[in-house]
Amino acid sequence: MKRKNKNLFIFALAMVIVGIVAVKVVNAAPQTLPIPKINISVDNAKTPTDYVDNIKLLIMLTVLTLLPSFIIMTTSFVRIIIVLSLFKSAIGIQQAIPKEVIIGLALFLTFFTMAPTFEKLNNEALTPYLNNQITQQVAIDKGSKPMRDFMLKQTRAKDLKLFLEVGKLEDTVKNQVDEAGKVIMVNGKPKLTYDKVPLYAVVPSFMISELRRSFEMGFLIFIPFIIIDIVTGSILMAMGMMMLPPVMISLPFKLLLFIMVDGWNLLVKSLIMSFS
Repeated sequence: MKRKNKNLFIFALAMVIVGIVAVKVVNAAPQTLPIPKINISVDNAKTPTDYVDNIKLLIMLTVLTLLPSFIIMTTSFVRIIIVLSLFKSAIGIQQAIPKEVIIGLALFLTFFTMAPTFEKLNNEALTPYLNNQITQQVAIDKGSKPMRDFMLKQTRAKDLKLFLEVGKLEDTVKNQVDEAGKVIMVNGKPKLTYDKVPLYAVVPSFMISELRRSFEMGFLIFIPFIIIDIVTGSILMAMGMMMLPPVMISLPFKLLLFIMVDGWNLLVKSLIMSFS
């Protein structure tokens, strides 16, 4: 009993000492670790240039919050993540593979497939702009071109034509055919140029094209696993095992089939080659 009381006394004394030290550290923090103040305001602006610079900074911070969405919508991430998600559903191991693993694999595959485009964007737009060799508007124009070229190569002409017709942009783009060398063939006739298609028409057409292509790949992935489920269910019904879930029996055979054909290699290779 005395030892227990002694231990409690030592513990209480240690907590008091830690509290005193913590209070001293907190009181000394403003003097030893000054925190810089960040002021984004137009109240202190004295000239029109100051107002414009502050407003540009606010707009840039707003755009940065939407940057992940822009990256997802304009890169190969959409197709990769949907195909990997459909694969999880097809093989029946939704809980075995954490979503963090799937998202991480999709991100690294996106970086790999988009590396040539990002390198071109960096060499032609970002690096010259940071070195003050080109203006901001020129950097935006040159930086959007590699992304536009990538998206248009993966976009069906039918989907692109849909947005151009609905937005009444087809005639505007059609008049610029003679000024550019690269054209999109629609019904066997050159009508749309790569350089003149506006991004607000390219991005949604690219998105629906990616969704269609990812569903096509997911359907092909489902076929062998559905066959295994049908065969397993038929055998269990023939044996009279109505209460035994077919998934418990078919899952090991799915995993065995996937391992035997080196499934991850084939799946990743198919995803990468689909962008070439």
